[in-house]
Amino acid sequence: MSTAPELESEVRRLSQAGQLREAAEACDRLNQQHPDFLPGWITASDLALRVNEPLISVRAIDQALRLAPGRPELLIRRVDSLARAGESQAAVDTARLLDDLVFESAPAASSFALLLHRLGLHEQARNHFARACELESEDGQHYYNLASLERYLGNREAAESALERCIECRPGDADAHLMRAGLRDQTAEQNNIESLLDAYELTRDMPRDRLRVCYALAKELEDIADYDRAFKYLEEGSTLRRKAMQYTPANDLSAIEMIRKTFSREVIERDIEGHISAEPIFVIGMPRTGTTLVERILSSHSVVRSAGESKAFAVQLVSECSKVEDRPPDDVGDLITRSIDVDFAALGEGYVNEARPVGERVAHFVDKMPLNFLYAGLIHQALPKARIVLLERDPMDTCYAVYKTLFEGVYPYSYDLVELANYFVAYRRLVRHWRDVMPGVMHVVRYEEIATNPQPVIEDLLQYCGLSFEQSCREFFNNPDVSTTASAVQVRSDVFTSSIGKWKNYAAQLEPVAEILENAQ
Repeated sequence: MSTAPELESEVRRLSQAGQLREAAEACDRLNQQHPDFLPGWITASDLALRVNEPLISVRAIDQALRLAPGRPELLIRRVDSLARAGESQAAVDTARLLDDLVFESAPAASSFALLLHRLGLHEQARNHFARACELESEDGQHYYNLASLERYLGNREAAESALERCIECRPGDADAHLMRAGLRDQTAEQNNIESLLDAYELTRDMPRDRLRVCYALAKELEDIADYDRAFKYLEEGSTLRRKAMQYTPANDLSAIEMIRKTFSREVIERDIEGHISAEPIFVIGMPRTGTTLVERILSSHSVVRSAGESKAFAVQLVSECSKVEDRPPDDVGDLITRSIDVDFAALGEGYVNEARPVGERVAHFVDKMPLNFLYAGLIHQALPKARIVLLERDPMDTCYAVYKTLFEGVYPYSYDLVELANYFVAYRRLVRHWRDVMPGVMHVVRYEEIATNPQPVIEDLLQYCGLSFEQSCREFFNNPDVSTTASAVQVRSDVFTSSIGKWKNYAAQLEPVAEILENAQ
């Protein structure tokens, strides 16, 4: 019989050659013949992750932990494998066994911190990011990671300090410049414009970085009321972003119109049995209309938690539509067509099980994915007891707020004024349709009203959601939960009115938007 090292060497040879099935079979022989050989189980875990079988990886690591109880690197592997398998609570429970772990390697500390952050263990993650900064004090990426987490936690001064250090290490770090610009309102006496202009020159031949510096300059110049220069850089940045994208606006517009025509009043009023859960509260609308603000108000209640911007409904819808014809939908049109025939009870139940936040169970959770406005009819049919809160804001303020925001991986329509205005028109038509075919189902919150007179708006909102008034909801800015959205800084403050009517500073530049909106009335 071959020795364990000989068999392990054969497994590694097959693995390096890309013969993963043969490597897995050889690894099984290794572990059967030498069950007390620790490297064999670690190798089995590696192979399982390479073929996207995280639960098999967990079983292999559990065998390794039988041989080496409590070994940190094995526990870290177990956390990672459980997280990849979607077993978030088990991953959190294992991660808590490592609270006292101190790394001697900066990459290892940073990698574990990122894993903890994804699991929602933000305080623990911060400690390891800070440790990475200690170990490699000249690596700007570690400071950027730390700053990102401090920003999510609402620690503005700590985030700004980390970003200053990051930019000292990497003067052209466009992401750091952009984040720093958004941490506070700049003033004529205290701003980063000179540093940003230096970064603008440094990124001349790097479009991805140049556009981020442009957005940062636009923000800081707007703060000091230099509006013409602000829009100049904003337009340059948005143009660079649009050029880098492959996006066909007509596809979005036709899909929205198809949804509107498919979900007629007759379709909505069918006798359909959805899922009985009343847990979800959906907050929908265009981005930058106050969805995060309303989420923070609701999640400040003692019986409500936040699920963030969950993609669960869209994912579950695709899954249920695939069952209608035993194959995935061919395209968006096919998805919409099939969606009226799904098992709505299964759709609702699957969504709740997927979207419900990990941890302590409470009466309700808030899903603030703005794009769920596309599915409002489906949501009502799948979850008839769920609440749907629709945010509305002045159309011009909405379009300007969206245009000046650099989103990551979403809202591709937002980087061209004409495309943005046309999308808003389509959005508005669909929302009006939902309100027409589902009268009384959605509760409307106007951004201007909650900004100028929040108390009655919050009281009405809570009453609609079946919640008693709690002072913590009015003092939502003290909510300690993290925020990962574009409003992460604003939600740490009380409501303010300074953004109302801000588009008027750019009335001439935004004339194409105003014309499209007016003609669509």
